[in-house]
Amino acid sequence: MNETQTPVFAAKGLVKRYGRVTAMNGADFELLPGEVLAVVGDNGAGKSTMIKALTGAVIPDAGQILLDGNPVSFHSPQDARDLGIETVYQQLAVSPAMDIAGNLFLGRELRRGGLLGALRMLDRGAMRREAREQLDALGIGTIQDMTQPVESLSGGQRQAVAVARAAMFGSKVVFMDEPTAALGVRETGHVIDLIKRIAGRGLPVVFISHDMPAVFEVADRIHVHRLGKRAGVVSPRDVTMSDVVAFLTGAQQLPAA
Repeated sequence: MNETQTPVFAAKGLVKRYGRVTAMNGADFELLPGEVLAVVGDNGAGKSTMIKALTGAVIPDAGQILLDGNPVSFHSPQDARDLGIETVYQQLAVSPAMDIAGNLFLGRELRRGGLLGALRMLDRGAMRREAREQLDALGIGTIQDMTQPVESLSGGQRQAVAVARAAMFGSKVVFMDEPTAALGVRETGHVIDLIKRIAGRGLPVVFISHDMPAVFEVADRIHVHRLGKRAGVVSPRDVTMSDVVAFLTGAQQLPAA
């Protein structure tokens, strides 16, 4: 990972206040092409607010967001999605009663051609074929039937559907908010493999997590967030898990950049 690369996605001096509470206090952020960047921080550190600002869910009071070096502004999550920025939330935004293919294309359904398309009829066959291709490309072999309702899947399989949807439509970056929360060891391993595969396809991933073993397994760099701003960025090759916990609590100073 060449840290002299131009960031594909960045933010400078983001500020967000809620009354007397400052959730972001000059927060900076940099994501390099093709990397997995872990974002860690204690509860109340402001990392969630920063992620929401970067994905269009929060409008910052000050600061600048840059995509491929160009200033951008988001007024909604749809603005971010329109620019190729996808998010997998901790509370999975899946429709339990809908089938797998329908969930992958939720809000982006394929229509039939001609008159049937004009009548808003869906091309379910095409969606199921593309869904199968996407899951195969990501190595998701535990899900075979695209007509299966999502409510019949395990927690890890539901997470895989949400991740696959983000990978299908994210052209610039995929954010994953605590994707291994509430998963067992085996299912966590599957999600980690998915993250590696997505990054291996050249799509950078931002991995927000409290799961330090997962962070150290998958991250190229670790963004440490503290007191509303970026305290520093470290390499998992240069520090230990205990070091990172000490950094985010303030018990230990980060090494100089």
